[in-house]
Amino acid sequence: MAQQNRRESRQMQTRERREARAQRILDAASTLILHDGYDKTTIEEIAKEAGVGKGTLYLHWDSREALFAALILREKVAMAEDIKQRIAGDPVGASLHGLLKHAALALMQRPLLKAALLHDTQVFGEVIQREQGSTLSTEVLAGFTAYLEALRQQGLVRADLSLHTLGALFSSIFTGFFLAVPFLPDAFKPSDEELAELIAETGHRTLEPRDPLPSSSLQMASHTLKQYLDRSVASAQEQLQVGDQAKVEDDRSRAHRSVRARGRKGGRSKKLKTVAQVDQVRRLYADKTKSIEEICSTLGISRASFYRYLKDARPGES
Repeated sequence: MAQQNRRESRQMQTRERREARAQRILDAASTLILHDGYDKTTIEEIAKEAGVGKGTLYLHWDSREALFAALILREKVAMAEDIKQRIAGDPVGASLHGLLKHAALALMQRPLLKAALLHDTQVFGEVIQREQGSTLSTEVLAGFTAYLEALRQQGLVRADLSLHTLGALFSSIFTGFFLAVPFLPDAFKPSDEELAELIAETGHRTLEPRDPLPSSSLQMASHTLKQYLDRSVASAQEQLQVGDQAKVEDDRSRAHRSVRARGRKGGRSKKLKTVAQVDQVRRLYADKTKSIEEICSTLGISRASFYRYLKDARPGES
């Protein structure tokens, strides 16, 4: 029993160190992407900023795209938790205009997520377009629609507007103000708090009935909103954990196969053996959408092996 406890303790310490290292890498990626933009931020720069080697970084994510997806998921979890805390202290926080206000204030604290929401191509280039079709985004949309339906049942939104229209107006009001602010004359630019109030007021006048909102209905809405945010956080955290666990298992499996190959033949095994595999090196290199490090990670080979196989592939090109 004591030996098992020590083993479990060591495993927990290893997980904690791995998690702390992953968060440090994500912090570094966030800093660099905000400063230089996604397209100009390389794996080498992220690793250097985080104080780890490239190989260590690849223990967590196979590519820059996978790291970016984890970074956005982390930002979404943090924002949802922030919103939950804000609405908990506001009697009308669960109303549609309350959610608009607190979501705006939470987003202002997260410039990276704000850039993603507004499709800021200077920060993210075209990569952010793929985020809209993610499984998590679909789940979040479904949960938000259920929240709108609960508001309708409680008489907290206009009954003459469809759920589709309510969602479209909510999104337009929220993103519209953020998009408009940079173009306003300095004399008209609101502070962060004023902007959040303007967004909330516009939402109230556009989406909610004119009569005062009953407190009993707001309590029901608060319960529904909390469930929606809890599910959103749980889904994002599950995807983060599943992705990290899959990477750990893949690394273990790859290491096991390598050991078995060396045991049978001695020395290092040749990673790419067939003409088709060597040709894949040439195609990936010619495609120019992946860095050399990303190609090596995808194929499970070293940088030196990459150049050797690329050299082997070239005679076949003529």
